[in-house]
Amino acid sequence: MLAKLVFAAMFGFLLSAILGRFLLPMLRRLKAGQSIKEDGPTWHLSKQGTPTMGGLMFIVATLITVVLINWQSIMQGDVTSLFILVFALVFGVIGFIDDYAKVKKKENTGLSAGQKFLLQLAASILFIVLLRNVGILTPNLFIPFLGIELKLNWLSYMIFAALVMVGTVNAVNITDGVDGLATGVTLPVCAFFGAIATYSYLFWKRPEGMPVATFAAALFGALIAFLLYNFHPAKIFMGDTGSLFLGGAVCGMAFALDIPLILALVGIIYVAEALSDIIQVVYFKATHGKRIFRMAPLHHHFEMGGWSEEKLFFVFSGITLICCILAYFGVIDRYPVFLS
Repeated sequence: MLAKLVFAAMFGFLLSAILGRFLLPMLRRLKAGQSIKEDGPTWHLSKQGTPTMGGLMFIVATLITVVLINWQSIMQGDVTSLFILVFALVFGVIGFIDDYAKVKKKENTGLSAGQKFLLQLAASILFIVLLRNVGILTPNLFIPFLGIELKLNWLSYMIFAALVMVGTVNAVNITDGVDGLATGVTLPVCAFFGAIATYSYLFWKRPEGMPVATFAAALFGALIAFLLYNFHPAKIFMGDTGSLFLGGAVCGMAFALDIPLILALVGIIYVAEALSDIIQVVYFKATHGKRIFRMAPLHHHFEMGGWSEEKLFFVFSGITLICCILAYFGVIDRYPVFLS
């Protein structure tokens, strides 16, 4: 199995890197450049026109790798990896529509917030129903570190799950505001879910572990290749196409392993970015113009304080890596064989 995962990561990397060589000049020819918000840091205006929708690199690479490597098991009826893939792809399509609208209008506004919310909510509910129907998902919430389950009825669970999914996806989207940041933060998250899925398959005999691990490995490799183009100074941005796909992928893996609450820890940077945005808006309105942060979301606050984009990348990715290591101990009781 380990050889299969290494191959998935390597193939995902190679395919994504090759796709980037063709995608970057193609997006330049199509003039699919990013429009920069005027209310953001002034030095970001120099990024105006940088090709966007680069997330297509790792999306296509992950899709091909997962389907190719899992083809035999898919034909035998194990469609877990397809569920995660399709779920993430649906969010990627929503992001692509949003990106396309922005490029066409030459401004940083695409779909309305209401349109995106309804589309994301529908995708989340459908995914939950699919996982429930194939017997992967239960309405019981595993509480990390405590080793207990909170039993909910299905309606309550679906409301909770849908809100978590939509919230997580948009939090990942908000994190994508500095060169390489969303990519770097998501890499250890992929590694975490890949490791947990592998152990759950090998030692706890959970059949969904293998396809989740393969998906995580393929995405991990594809993201490393994308980072070659996306690290500061970025030659290409992932756009909403890529960030919404990543949000869907992270949620898909968490729910397929039935450990959604661990998202709060492994996704600590996503949570902090989203909360900083919410807190800033609420406080600004409540105090009629006062601010808590120099600028929201959180990465802009540190930028305004003198942090470079490289420092943001390494610090935020490092924090995520530490939290992912801690998260291992949070799910030990979910897979008690880990202790043996």
